[in-house]
Amino acid sequence: MGEFTLDAVNEMYMDVLREIGNIGAGNATTAIAKMLDMKIDMKVPKVELMDASQLGSAICPEDETIVGIFLEVTNDITGSMMFLLKMDAAHYLVEKLMGMMVSPDGSFSEMELSAMKEIGNIIAGSYLSALSNLTNLTILPSVPYISVDMAAAILSVPAIQFGQYGDNALLIETEFGDDVMIDGYFILMPEQDSYAKILASLGIQM
Repeated sequence: MGEFTLDAVNEMYMDVLREIGNIGAGNATTAIAKMLDMKIDMKVPKVELMDASQLGSAICPEDETIVGIFLEVTNDITGSMMFLLKMDAAHYLVEKLMGMMVSPDGSFSEMELSAMKEIGNIIAGSYLSALSNLTNLTILPSVPYISVDMAAAILSVPAIQFGQYGDNALLIETEFGDDVMIDGYFILMPEQDSYAKILASLGIQM
């Protein structure tokens, strides 16, 4: 197998990644709609495979405060993943979930953070089960961590992991909501070996 490069990712693989994005988004929509007891639409405007160092600029300015939910992935695939929400999106979700307004200063209580972690968990689980079903690989997520901080600080966590995992990340942008559409960003960072496994399971030889 040759060295994994972005150029080597052919259109077929990108189609599969888009499919994972769409199925994952569909699963997540159903689960969150049930949790919030409301109708939600979710679409996937963008799926990109990119160099880890470009992730920050693809999402928002580095000094913008965002919410990051981070977890490790184990078993057939190893690596890590994140689900990122901008503050307005996080507030919107918490208000919908808890039926009350978030603190005017924009801070989150422990209970609100816990609710958001649960939402992140559901969304991450939806994408992982989509990936698992398409590849027939067993993928297990760890307990998630949540952080509310500047984008640069949140994205430095996976940057440290990237040292171990190679340079490529899958970024799936989603838009979801009812009358208000909000953005969420799902990032999957498989280890080098896991990329090969994903490709092989899809019948793509490198």
